[in-house]
Amino acid sequence: MNMSKFTRRSICIAIAATCSVGFAQKKYDEGASDTEIVIGNIAPYSGPASSYGATAKASAAYFEKINAEGGVNGRKIRFISLDDGYNPAKTIEQARKLVEQEKVLFLMGTVGTSPNNAIHRYMNQKKVPHLLVGSGASKWNDPKNFPWTTAWVPSYENEGRFYAKNLLETRPNAKVAILYQNDDFGADYIRGFTAGLGDKAKQMIVAQAGVEQTDPTVDSQIVTLKASGADTIMYFVPVKQAAQGIKKVGDLGWKPTQYISAVSNSVDSVLKPAGVDYAKGAISQQYMREPGDPRWKSTPEFTEWAAWMKKYNPTASLTDNFGVYGYSMAQVAVQILKQSGDNLTRENIMKQAASIDMKLPMLLPGIEVKTSPTDFATISQVQLMKFDGVEWIADGKVYGK
Repeated sequence: MNMSKFTRRSICIAIAATCSVGFAQKKYDEGASDTEIVIGNIAPYSGPASSYGATAKASAAYFEKINAEGGVNGRKIRFISLDDGYNPAKTIEQARKLVEQEKVLFLMGTVGTSPNNAIHRYMNQKKVPHLLVGSGASKWNDPKNFPWTTAWVPSYENEGRFYAKNLLETRPNAKVAILYQNDDFGADYIRGFTAGLGDKAKQMIVAQAGVEQTDPTVDSQIVTLKASGADTIMYFVPVKQAAQGIKKVGDLGWKPTQYISAVSNSVDSVLKPAGVDYAKGAISQQYMREPGDPRWKSTPEFTEWAAWMKKYNPTASLTDNFGVYGYSMAQVAVQILKQSGDNLTRENIMKQAASIDMKLPMLLPGIEVKTSPTDFATISQVQLMKFDGVEWIADGKVYGK
C-alpha cells in the first residue's frame, strides 16, 4: 500500500507524540526508579521507648505483603528502618544517613516528639517529605512554615481537650494531678487540657510533676502527686513512664481516676507490666480498633488483619495495638504512592500526601483519614474508651472534626 508523504509524516508525528507523553509521565527523584521505591524510617528499637519499635516492624511487614503482591504500580518498596534509641542526637545522624547516603524518596513514621523535632527543620530544608510523623505534637500540622512534614497521630493538644471535656461532663469537681514529660510532648497535652477546662483549670489542677526521658523511675513524682490530695491523675508521658506510674499508684494504694495518653495505652506494653488490676477503670482515647476488643473479632477487617499478622508479622502479639498502628500507617503510605502514579518526585509525593481522603479497615467506625493543602493532620478524630481489666472498650462517640 502506498502512502503519501503527508500521511507518513502524520503517522511519525503521532508516534513521536505518543512516546513523548509516555516518557513524560515517568518522573523520578532520588529513591525512585522503574522497579523500586526507597522509603526511610527511624524508630527506637533500643532505649527507654523501645516498645515503639513494634510500629516500624509492622509497617515493614505490610510492605512485605505489598511486594509479594507485585508492589505499587509495578515497583517494589525497599523500607530502610534505623534505630535511634529515642535519642534526638542519634535521630539526626540516622536522618542524614537515610537522606544523603541511602537516598530515600521520603521518610515516614519516625517515632517520638523529641526525635522528630530534631530533624524537623533539616527535612524541610532538604525538601524531603517527612510524612506521617509518629507524634501528636501540634507543630507537625504547619503547612505554611513546614510544607514537607505531615502528622499521623491525632494532636496531643486536642486529646488533652477531649479529656477535659469528658472530665467536666462526668466529674466537674475533680482534683487533678498531672504527670507529664518535660518537653513539647507534655507541653502540648497540658496546653490542650488546660484550655479545655477553661476557667475551672486553676481550681481543678492541684499538682503537676515533670519527668525527664532519662529519669530511671517516676516513683518520687507519684508520691508527690498523691500527697496533693488529687482524686484524678493524667499520664501525659510515654510508655515506660506510664507503666511505672500506674504501678506505683497501685502499690501506694492510691485509687484515683486515671487518664492515660493514647501513645501509652498499650495493653501488652503498659497495662500488663503495670498490673491490669491497677489499670482497671482507666480512661484513654483511640482512633484504631483495639485488637483485643471482642467486638471486632468476627469482623472481616479484623480477620484480614489477623491473617496478615500471622503470615507477615508472626512474632508480634495479636492483642497489641502497635501492630494495628504500623499496618494502618503503611496503608496510607501505599495510598500516597498509588496516587503518585509514575510521577515519583518529592514534590508530587507531598502533593498527594496533602490530598488524602480514605477510610482504613482497622480504624474505628466513623473515623476518617483526610488531609488538604491547608491541613496536614492525617487523623483528627478519636473515641474515648475505658479499660475493663482485660481490654479497652470504646464508647462509640466520635470527638473531633
